Amino acid sequence: MLKTIPSMIDAELLWVLRSMGHGDTLTICDNNFPATSVALHTTSKRLVRVAGHDTTALAEAIFALFPLDTFIDAPIAHMQVVDAPDSRLEVHHAFKAAADRAEARDVAMTSIERHAFYEAARRSYAVVQTGEARPYGCFIVTKGVVFD
Repeated sequence: MLKTIPSMIDAELLWVLRSMGHGDTLTICDNNFPATSVALHTTSKRLVRVAGHDTTALAEAIFALFPLDTFIDAPIAHMQVVDAPDSRLEVHHAFKAAADRAEARDVAMTSIERHAFYEAARRSYAVVQTGEARPYGCFIVTKGVVFD
């Protein structure tokens, strides 16, 4: 255990977060997402499983350490709901609220069509699969810069 690092962030996830650079993307997905096959195509080829936690809890833990990009319009993207591309579900609102709190600002979030989301996830740095049971609890976040 380490001080101030949330216990759900183990050594493997900490390594992923630290090794990413500005502009790299991280896929955070629910338990229905094809995480294993997608992770094989990512930059790091890593799949980190955080079973027993939903995406909101994990977002709060990650965003305590992980800066979101301020140089792009929307550093968060969520998977679009099939047949309702303009809708936002409670899981999307909760994830965005966690980002807003951590960043102390209104963080823009966009959506990506389901198949395009899979392609974007394959281009991410790594995949983190949660125990999220709510549908469409899949996000891609872009890492920013820490300004000291």
